[in-house]
Amino acid sequence: MSTPATHSADDVDPAPQAGTDPLTLLSIVIPARNEEGCIRSTVEHLDLELRLNQIPHEIVVVDDGSTDRTWEILAETRKTLPALNPLQNLGPNGFGRAIIHGIDHMSGDALVIMMADESDDCRDVVRYWNLLNAGHDAVFGSRFMKGGGVIDYPRIKLVMNRLFNRFIRILFHIKLNDTTNAFKAYRRTAVEGCRPLLAPHFNLTVELPLKVIVRGYNWTVIPITWRNRRSGKAKLKLKEMGSRYLFICLYIWLEKYFSCGDYRKPMQAARTEERANAGPAGART
Repeated sequence: MSTPATHSADDVDPAPQAGTDPLTLLSIVIPARNEEGCIRSTVEHLDLELRLNQIPHEIVVVDDGSTDRTWEILAETRKTLPALNPLQNLGPNGFGRAIIHGIDHMSGDALVIMMADESDDCRDVVRYWNLLNAGHDAVFGSRFMKGGGVIDYPRIKLVMNRLFNRFIRILFHIKLNDTTNAFKAYRRTAVEGCRPLLAPHFNLTVELPLKVIVRGYNWTVIPITWRNRRSGKAKLKLKEMGSRYLFICLYIWLEKYFSCGDYRKPMQAARTEERANAGPAGART
């Protein structure tokens, strides 16, 4: 198994904080729109994997305005799967809005965002949970590092993915090479520290990890695998998302360089201010 790489904002504090509170419940938030062909198997396979590994969990599936049988299937599945907590996003729809709705209604102190189409591997959720319990604020999966991989990734989306992730790496001076992937894990404290969440669509997949990094939470990266959906239609439309991704990146870039650290993790901000006040070579006055 590949060893995860650990980082924090600006690589100033790479180790998890000692004495971090143990986690008690994992919430997996899954946005779903017209996923009648796969949503039942997604939640059943996930629930089985987590029960086999004795991970306390709830599966929060947010029906984001489906026009097929997705909601009906979720209601039926709930009768035999107590860990399932289906919700309906009755307000304005959108991938990001659905995830935020799920976060607002989840009970756990840890979060994994997962896709509804079984493209993400349930076994990686277990690895995420273990690393969060080791003290990390966030765990990011990368499909493009040693040990990771993709299966049946559409060529044009792959090219655009690599170009945009390279742009993010250069803009923020980070080593993470798969920022746009939604499948990531967070402590609830880190998610709350990233509010307000602004992105209403797929650009939330960029907003959350970049805010975690910029605001000083410690994070680690592990290799994960991804498989293209075997039923239904992909919801991401490249021509619609370019400007939205760019907007959220520039918004967080401005925060990073012009907010004077006002939004950083409290302990991290205190250490940064202490070093600044100490002057050269840590001199004290």
